[in-house]
Amino acid sequence: MIHFSASTAVNLAITLLIVFSLVTWTMIFAKGWLQWKMRQDNASFTRKFWHAADLATAEKAAKHAPGTMAELARQGFETLHQLGQQKNLASTGDRQAVLERSLSQQVRKAQHTLESGLMLLASIGSTAPFVGLFGTVWGIMNAMESIARSGSSGLEVVAGPVGEALLATAIGIAAAIPAVLAYNYGVRVTRLSVAEMERFAHDFMSLACNHDAKQL
Repeated sequence: MIHFSASTAVNLAITLLIVFSLVTWTMIFAKGWLQWKMRQDNASFTRKFWHAADLATAEKAAKHAPGTMAELARQGFETLHQLGQQKNLASTGDRQAVLERSLSQQVRKAQHTLESGLMLLASIGSTAPFVGLFGTVWGIMNAMESIARSGSSGLEVVAGPVGEALLATAIGIAAAIPAVLAYNYGVRVTRLSVAEMERFAHDFMSLACNHDAKQL
């Protein structure tokens, strides 16, 4: 049977928690920057789109613009062209239904991209306290065994090993809190972004259904 000392078990737990913390903060900064850039790109594109004289001008604005809104608009324009040419089965059927299906698929695709990494944050937030607790329990268990073998229960004997073991739980909680907060914030931002894309898709569809695709 493999026997880990208290220090080894606690140090392994703390090392894992430090890795969790590094991953969490890396994702917080990376996704925070991406979300900020996405908001800027979307705001810039929607201004250009709604100030365009017609759909043809709006299509030119969307052609090389960054952001999820521009990608949604490009998907919509591509679908309109396919509807005008009737090239394949995907473009066959009611104009509004085909366009709605295409835009919905693009919204779901963007949603999956926005949700990437959130499951990892949720996993870290839920498991980090238990990893810390595992290190604490293992450390206290070994500390109690050492005390029993030595036959001494003085404060100087107990305080060191138990304090070291409790440190793992504290670090576990400290690693979990940012992960949980980042996950909740990420879910909220994703919901708001998806709702914004769905509104844009609805408005785009209303415009496109009253427009001749051949004029694009």
